[in-house]
Amino acid sequence: VHLVESGGGLVQPGGSLRLSCAASGFTFSTYGMRWYRQISGDERALVASIDRTGYFTTYADSVKGRFTISRDNAKNTVFLQMNSLKPEDTAVYYCYAIKELDSYWGQGTQVTVSS
Repeated sequence: VHLVESGGGLVQPGGSLRLSCAASGFTFSTYGMRWYRQISGDERALVASIDRTGYFTTYADSVKGRFTISRDNAKNTVFLQMNSLKPEDTAVYYCYAIKELDSYWGQGTQVTVSS
């Protein structure tokens, strides 16, 4: 099983990034997907989630209206479009797959928002 995030990097405040998470080794379309983020020393915090169909999404209050989670089941990929980025969005972002008691983590991708 592999979850490989990409798309992180350095961006100025107000800018945008699009994270991708490519999945393999399991039946992606049957899993709910989430994005978490972790600031150094803190616990991982849930940013956004999407159900297996892609129709139902949830967001942390801190990112509502700025971030959008989506998925392409044909390409086994989940995305996180991040707009109007703020310095407090700086963190390592992880994707997470979950189905009942089965779950997997990606390795994370660094997002740094700084001028």
